[in-house]
Amino acid sequence: MSSEDVAIRVSGLGKRYRLGGAQTDLLSERIGRRAPKGRDFWALRGVDLTVRKGEVVGLVGRNGAGKSTLLKCLSRITPPTEGRIELTGRVGTLLEVGTGFHPELSGRENVYLSGTILGMRRAEIDRRFDEIVAFSGIERFLETPVKRYSSGMYVRLAFAVAAHLDTDILLVDEVLAVGDAEFQRKCFGKMDDVARGGRTVVFVSHQLSAVQRLCTRAYWIDGGRVRAEGPTSEVVAQYLHHAGATQEGGVATIGPDVPRSTTGAVTLERVALLGDDDRPTDRVELGQPFTVAMTFRVSEPVPDGVVELGLSSADGTRVATVQSVDGGRPVLSLSPGRHEIRARIDATLLPGEFTLDVGMHRLIGLTLDFVERALTFTALNVAHDGSEDRWPWVVVRGALRPGSAWSVREAGAPA
Repeated sequence: MSSEDVAIRVSGLGKRYRLGGAQTDLLSERIGRRAPKGRDFWALRGVDLTVRKGEVVGLVGRNGAGKSTLLKCLSRITPPTEGRIELTGRVGTLLEVGTGFHPELSGRENVYLSGTILGMRRAEIDRRFDEIVAFSGIERFLETPVKRYSSGMYVRLAFAVAAHLDTDILLVDEVLAVGDAEFQRKCFGKMDDVARGGRTVVFVSHQLSAVQRLCTRAYWIDGGRVRAEGPTSEVVAQYLHHAGATQEGGVATIGPDVPRSTTGAVTLERVALLGDDDRPTDRVELGQPFTVAMTFRVSEPVPDGVVELGLSSADGTRVATVQSVDGGRPVLSLSPGRHEIRARIDATLLPGEFTLDVGMHRLIGLTLDFVERALTFTALNVAHDGSEDRWPWVVVRGALRPGSAWSVREAGAPA
C-alpha cells in the first residue's frame, strides 16, 4: 500500500499511566524515601494500525480495552508515551457529545461556540447552520438558554453540531447511542452518509450491529493490544467467541465482560429459551412456540421500563422484534433487585441458526442495558405437530413463515 493511499498509520503506539502515586510539585516528595509510590499501567502497548483513505474501520473490545485511549491519541487529546502516529488530512472528533456547550448561552450561540471548539471555521458554521438546526429538531428553542433544555434536546443539538464537521478523518466514540430511538435512527443515517461520502472514519461502539453495518474492516483491541484485524464480520465473530455469554444448552449466563451497551442501572444476567415443558432447550421445531426467560438485576428504580427481544439470523440480520409494551401493554415499574421477565413467542421459524438480542430501555428511548447475541439456538426442519409439514428444499430462503391463505381461479386470456 502506497503512502498516498494511507489516511492513518500507527506504529508501535503505547500509552502509559502512573497509578497509585499522587502527582506533586514538591521537591522534597520527589526525592528519597518520600517519593510517591505507584505502578505503571499501559493502556496501549505495541499498537500497529493502518487505515486507507475513504475506509470506515471499527474498533471493538470490552470496556477498558484501550479503544477510547487510542482515539484520544489519534485526536491529539492525549499524547502517546511511545510510538508514532501519521495522519493525512484534517481530523474531526465525536468523542464527547456536548463539548464546549455553555449552559447560559442560547442554542444558537452554542452552535457557534461548540463548532469553533470542534475545529469549524465561522464561515463553515454559517454555511451549515440551517442544516445543523434542522437535523437537531429544536428550531423552536433556538434562542433559549441550553440550561433549560431537556437532556434529550441538549444531546440532539450537540450531536447535530459534531456530526456536521467537514473533515477528512472522523473519529467516533459511542456517540450514536444518544437520544431517543427516532434520533438514533437519524444518527445512523448521518453516519451512513459520512461513510458513503468518501471520508475516512474510525468508529468505536459496543453496538456490534452498528459496527458491522457501517464498517468494512475492524480491529479487536484487548488489554491495550491488537488481538485481531480483518473483515468486520470475522473480527466481530472472534471477539464474541472470546468474550460472549457462556451458554449451556438453552441457558446463557451473561457475565460482566460480555459486550453490552449499558448505564449500569440494569444488568442482564441470564437468558433461557424454554420449550413446551418449561425446560431449557437450544432447539425449536417448525411451528413450535417458545418462551424466553430473562433475568435482570436492577440497581436503580426503573419507572417506565421496556424490554426488547430481538430475533436475528446467523449473519446478524434482525428478522423480528418484540417489546414488552406491544399491544398497548403498560410499561414496567421495577424496584431494585432481581427480576425474571418472560416473553412467549408464536412464530414459525424456518430451518437455521438464530440468536436473541436482549435489552431493557426506558420509554423515552434511553438504553439501560442491551446485549447482542445473548443466546444462540437452532430451528429444526421437523414439524412440531408431528405432521409431514416441513421446508421442502435444501436452500432456505428467509427466516420466518407467517400464516397464509391460498386460492386458485381461472384468470382468462390476457387483455
